[in-house]
Amino acid sequence: MLASAAEAPVRVAHEFRDFIARGNVVDLAVAVIIGGSFGKIVSSLVDQVIMPPVGLFIGRVDFMQFKWVLQPADPTRKMAEVAIGYGAFFNTIIQFLMVAFVAFFVVKVMNAIRRQEAKEPTAPPAPTPTEALLTEIRDLLKGRPS
Repeated sequence: MLASAAEAPVRVAHEFRDFIARGNVVDLAVAVIIGGSFGKIVSSLVDQVIMPPVGLFIGRVDFMQFKWVLQPADPTRKMAEVAIGYGAFFNTIIQFLMVAFVAFFVVKVMNAIRRQEAKEPTAPPAPTPTEALLTEIRDLLKGRPS
């Protein structure tokens, strides 16, 4: 009883190692890391590259500052402003649309590549050792005088 209880952590560690070593888990981890980094790139692109010219075009407006104040700040009572920041929400929607467009484009390209690969003829599989031996015997029998 005591020996099996001591072996349990080792068994769990081995199961965990086998789980982590599977290709799909590692691929998922890599995808999450790259996706997080891609999200930061898109956020920077929207906040620092796209929205400033859009704000300038509209009339020197910073969308991040757009808000609907529900309760103004009161410094005498040390109360912070309560506001709905719809400008930041607008930026987030633009970021989402850009990420969705890129994901759509990547899936579209991958599907086109898969369709192209499916159209290409595949070489017939190599004969098994048994088939190769039978072919050799057949050729030897063909060369034999009748």
